[in-house]
Amino acid sequence: MYLLLGASGVGKTLLVKRLQKLCSKDGPRDLGEPPPTLPTPLICASLLRWRIGQSCATGGMATPQRCFPRADSAVARPKAGTAMLQCEQAPQVGTNLTDLSIQKKITIRELGGCMGPIWSSFYGDCSSVLFMIDAANPTQIAASCVQLLSVLSAEQLASAAVLILFNKIDLPCYMSLVEMKSLFRIPEIISCAKQPITVVETSAREGTGLPDVLRWLRSTLQDPS
Repeated sequence: MYLLLGASGVGKTLLVKRLQKLCSKDGPRDLGEPPPTLPTPLICASLLRWRIGQSCATGGMATPQRCFPRADSAVARPKAGTAMLQCEQAPQVGTNLTDLSIQKKITIRELGGCMGPIWSSFYGDCSSVLFMIDAANPTQIAASCVQLLSVLSAEQLASAAVLILFNKIDLPCYMSLVEMKSLFRIPEIISCAKQPITVVETSAREGTGLPDVLRWLRSTLQDPS
C-alpha cells in the first residue's frame, strides 16, 4: 500500500487522476484538460451562502455534494455556466483508494489533509509514502514541515521509501527547488532520516515531473526495501 499525504489543497487528488491517465493506453500521448477536483474557496463560500439562504426560504434540502434547492421549489436552478453555482465535489476529508497498473497493480491511499491527526492509523500496511507540498503557498510551509517530520519519525514507516513532491510549479508564484530545499532543510532531513528519500518537482496540472513519479513508483516495486 502506498500512502499519499499532504495538507489540504496541495493537489493530491489531481495527482492520482493524472497518474491514472498516464498509466492508461493513450495517457502518454495526451493528458488532456485537468479533471475537476476541488472548487475554489471563493466559489464554495458563495455556494454555501446561496444554499443556506435558499434552503431557509423554500425548505430545500442542503447536502454536502450539491448546492441546489428542492426539485419542486419555486426557486429556479442556476443556469449552466452562470457563476458556476454547482459544487460537485467537496474537499477530500476521508480516504480515497486509487489503483495504478505499472509493472503490476499498486494501490495508492490518499488521505485528506484535515485527517493529519489520525494519519498514523493507516501506517500499518504502508510500504511507501508520497508526501506532497504546495510550492506556491508559503503560508503552508511551517505546517507541512511539521507534518513531514512527524511522518518520517513514525516507527511504522522506518523502512518505507519516501517521495517528497513540491507541486504547483506551473504557478508564477512558486518557490524554486533550491528555495524549498533550503526552507525545509531537506539535506539535513535526508541525512538524519531512516528512510530513503527522493525529491521531485511536479505540476499535476501540466504533467511536469509525473514521469519521474512513475519511475519512482516502479523503483519501489523493484526494491521493496
